[in-house]
Amino acid sequence: MKNDASRKTIRRVLRYIRKYRIYVILSLVLALVTVATTLYAPILVGYAIDEIVSKGEVHFDALLAILKKIAIVIGITGVSQWLMNLCNNRITFRVVKDVRTRAFFHLENLPLRYVDSHQYGDVVSRVIADVDQFSDGLLMGFTQFFTGILTIFGTLGFMIWLDIRIALVVVLVTPLSLFVAAFIAKKTYSMFQLQSGTRGKLTGLINEMVENQTVVQAFHYEDEAIGRFSVINEELRQHSLRATFFSSITNPSTRFVNSLVYAGVCICGAVVAMNGGISVGILSSFLSYANQYTKPFNEISGVVTELQNALACAARVFELMDEEPLTPEPADAVRLESPEGSVQIEDVDFSYDPEKPLIQDLNLSVRPGQRIAIVGPTGCGKTTVINLLMRFYDVNEGRVCVDGTDIRDMTRASLRAGYGMVLQETWLKAGTIRENIAYGCPDATEEEIVAAAKAAHAHSFIQRMSDGYDTVITEDGGNLSQGQKQLLCIARVMLKLPPMLILDEATSSIDTRTEIKIQKAFAQMMKGRTSFIVAHRLSTIKEADRILVMNAGNIIEQGTHEELLAQNGFYANLYRSQYIHTGRAQA
Repeated sequence: MKNDASRKTIRRVLRYIRKYRIYVILSLVLALVTVATTLYAPILVGYAIDEIVSKGEVHFDALLAILKKIAIVIGITGVSQWLMNLCNNRITFRVVKDVRTRAFFHLENLPLRYVDSHQYGDVVSRVIADVDQFSDGLLMGFTQFFTGILTIFGTLGFMIWLDIRIALVVVLVTPLSLFVAAFIAKKTYSMFQLQSGTRGKLTGLINEMVENQTVVQAFHYEDEAIGRFSVINEELRQHSLRATFFSSITNPSTRFVNSLVYAGVCICGAVVAMNGGISVGILSSFLSYANQYTKPFNEISGVVTELQNALACAARVFELMDEEPLTPEPADAVRLESPEGSVQIEDVDFSYDPEKPLIQDLNLSVRPGQRIAIVGPTGCGKTTVINLLMRFYDVNEGRVCVDGTDIRDMTRASLRAGYGMVLQETWLKAGTIRENIAYGCPDATEEEIVAAAKAAHAHSFIQRMSDGYDTVITEDGGNLSQGQKQLLCIARVMLKLPPMLILDEATSSIDTRTEIKIQKAFAQMMKGRTSFIVAHRLSTIKEADRILVMNAGNIIEQGTHEELLAQNGFYANLYRSQYIHTGRAQA
């Protein structure tokens, strides 16, 4: 199975390389030139030695001519090797760019289900660290593998041409070196796979701890975090040690076999030379070839180890790329243009886990411009309804329609463009405040951005910042308070003003005075717009046209605030439980 997986990964890598086959062919030609000139040099050196007959008997004219040839050969070798490296670099880094681009593009097209169920750090590790490891192995493979193979066959050919008897010694010992390299290669692949997987787990843990350092320190979780880190780090140490051990014995093992080859050539060559079979110069050429013949085995064994690591990393990247993408949009998918805002949820069943039913037989009809509030205990399905409306998840049964059209029959981009969302969990990108407000409307004018900030009551705190709207904030707004981040997210929606709104605990991090102002701004903004408001503080949804009370994935009550209080049911009890201590339970 492991061999099949490795072969499958190699075939996929070759498909990416095929695009740059011109550079591959050029690299092979240059490798051939490099090897040919490298192997021609020892023969010239042997000829030069033979021109030194004895003391006082040196053929300087012939020696000088040979030395000129050697200089030209060395020059050609250097230039061809430099050009070959340029080709190899271009192949490697373009392939890596293609793989990383494809992986990121696929990641952007994965369903939210995948993102929610996988550790962020491991995903990041696949796209960044694993692709880098793949790059290193691929570059080494191109740089040393081609020339190594050609050198082995080239030197063997030259040795057979010079003297087949001595060459037979090399041929007989070679299989032992190949057996050692193959045995170690099989062992290292699975170990590098474990190393890459554990490195991804460690990256995920570090990412989790860094992003949530405030919570970690607030709950004195440092010791537990260090403990978890130590366990995974120890696993990584063990896997890395085993992988490195097996990869590190490759070179000494092949060197031992290669030393046997060199010793055999020395002994046999000396015997043949003493019997007058070859000259001293040819013997020196043979010894040079024996050394050059064995050297690629050391390099190739190291390359094989790196390639095993690269293939293990590539397999993890391809595993990400093989994840089922978003359900493709139909070829005739319609664009939601200028939606009126009518929404129908018909006989919808949905669950994140097939074993745990959540929403069952949900029905809802919303007229254009209605304000629908959704309340209920934690885990009752409020946010799930929002996920279904935005088509972050597809329903298992039933359908969700906007303006009478099933949202699965329309483009996701046009559907989501029809909604404006403000969530309890804020998100801001690294960049200026202006860029964050204009995130959904990059072409917005300065006046429109400022007007949106004023409507969201964010203008005053933005002006107090060092560079106003040009103030650069860190990733996820790390240098802002939670309330300020939420105001910027509200301003982002105020700027876009889509026909439909989703407010999921949109004012949960804002002080009471600002919340009253924001609620007034929301009331103005919601006029004529279909709005879905998820709230825990029931005082914020009294003016809703209809309040849906959810429990265990079902709508158990619905009506206006007054109607629900009059029913004296679940909503009334929920409302009283929030305000009984204030004496305003019947407000």
